[in-house]
Amino acid sequence: MQLQNYYYWFKDAIPTHVCDDIVRYAKQLQDQMAVTGQFSNKKELNKKQIQDLKKKRDSDIVWLSERWIYNAIHPYIHQANADANWNFKWDFSEQCQFTKYKKGQYYDWHCDSWDRPYDVPNTPSHGKTRKLSVTLSLSDDKDYKGGELEFDMRNIEPHLKANTHVLKEIRSKGSLVVFPSDVWHRVKPVTKGTRHSLVIWNVGDPFQ
Repeated sequence: MQLQNYYYWFKDAIPTHVCDDIVRYAKQLQDQMAVTGQFSNKKELNKKQIQDLKKKRDSDIVWLSERWIYNAIHPYIHQANADANWNFKWDFSEQCQFTKYKKGQYYDWHCDSWDRPYDVPNTPSHGKTRKLSVTLSLSDDKDYKGGELEFDMRNIEPHLKANTHVLKEIRSKGSLVVFPSDVWHRVKPVTKGTRHSLVIWNVGDPFQ
């Protein structure tokens, strides 16, 4: 898919008190080690699997599904989808993923979409595919260093010249970015402090 806009961002979009409410609520819940797709169906990982996982991704997460969170963010997804001229048809948002990156933690290059639709019968996601991803910054820029969100517009095609961009525009609390779920991106290692963020994946029928 050829894109003219690889992401669409909004600075200071979500009020500070809403961001703080999300962080406060998530901290009341039990966090868990973040995993990647190949480990998502495993209840427990052995030592070798954990080592392999942390070569790719190292962070802690909490799953959230509160309606007030979706209500705050959904208008920006719709606006970005129209203004960026993607016009993707989507009809469901997966659980929100509250993510905590402490010093040394990161998420290496990846894309959020799968190579085939979800095969999870009797769920809203069954037969659908991820189309739009959202990342919301929940920390103040002064609270951490490193942890930049970086995009690679060549989508990791090795024969193409690297075309990367660090999105500094969304480092302030309440800023967010919307992007097609097949765009490659990473969170660079945090070098100081803790970075809190929220991710939402929005799904719809497969592209024709």
